Amino acid sequence: MRTSASAFAPASVGNIGVGFDLLGHAVDGPRDVATVHRIDEPVVRIEAIHGTIAGVEQLPLEPARNTAGGALIALRQALALPFGFALTLDKGIPLGSGLGGSAASCVAALVAANALLDAPLPREALYGCALAGESISSGSRHGDNVAPMLLGGVALATATRALRLDAPDWLHAVVVHPDQMLETRRSRAVLAEPYPLHTVVEQTSHLAQFLLGLQRGDAALIRDGLHDVLVEPRRAPLIPGFAQVKEAALANGALGASISGGGPSVFAWFASKAEADAAAPAMRGAFVEAGFEARAYVTPVNAPRAEVLS
Repeated sequence: MRTSASAFAPASVGNIGVGFDLLGHAVDGPRDVATVHRIDEPVVRIEAIHGTIAGVEQLPLEPARNTAGGALIALRQALALPFGFALTLDKGIPLGSGLGGSAASCVAALVAANALLDAPLPREALYGCALAGESISSGSRHGDNVAPMLLGGVALATATRALRLDAPDWLHAVVVHPDQMLETRRSRAVLAEPYPLHTVVEQTSHLAQFLLGLQRGDAALIRDGLHDVLVEPRRAPLIPGFAQVKEAALANGALGASISGGGPSVFAWFASKAEADAAAPAMRGAFVEAGFEARAYVTPVNAPRAEVLS
C-alpha cells in the first residue's frame, strides 16, 4: 500500500469563449504539483505551500478555505475514509491568471490522494470532489477548468458529469498570460445583468457550430463558431490590451480568439502548430505594447491530463 504520492495538474483554458462554465481544454505549460501523504489521523492538513509565483504566501493553509484542502475533505466525506491526508502544494500557475490555478491545486491533490486509496476511483468519479474544491475559490460550482484537467484535451463539464470531447490533433492554441491579475469573483460580477434573448440565441448558434466543428474536424465550422457574444464583451474592458492581442491573433490566421477563463489571459486556436508558433510572438508583443510583460505558451488543444509523478 502506498503512503505518499505526487501528482501534477496542468493549466487550462476555461469556457473556450462560447462554452461559458461548460467547456475547457488542458494546456501543456504551467502546472501545479501536489504531494499527499496518507496519515492515520482522520483529518486533512496542509503542511506547506511553495512556489515562486506572486501571492503564494497569502494562500490559506486552513484546509476548508483552500481549494485543494476542500477537495480532499470532500473525498474523505464521500468515501467515509477512516484515514486522512497531509498535503504540500507547489504552485506553478499564476494566481488570478485565468489559467485555472485554483482548480489545478485541487485536481493535483485529488489525483495524488486517489493513488493512495485501497481501491482508486476512475477519473470521472473525482469530478464532484473537484467541484467542491473549486467552488471555494470561485464561489460557484463550475467544472470548465477541473474537467479538462482530470480528463485531458477538450472537456464538457455539466453539474454532475465530466466528458472528454473528440478534437482533431492538428488543433493548437496560443495562450498568453500578461503581468496582470484579475480575480474570478470580479470577472463573474460583470455578468450579473440579464442578457437579451437574441444574444443568447446567437451564442447558442455559435456553440452548436463549434461543437459540430470539433466532432467533424472541420476548421471552417470551428472558425464560424468561435465567437463569444455573451461574456467577452462584458469582460474585455477589465483586461487592458485584450483587443490588441485578439486582433494580432486574427491577423496571424487564428480560427478564433477570446478570454481564457475569467481572464486576463487570452487564448487563440489555430489549425496547425506552425501557425500557432508563428502567431505567438505577435500576440505576446501586443500585450507588451499595451504596457504589460507577458508570456506565451503554444500547446496542443489535446493536451495531457493530470497524472501521478511519483
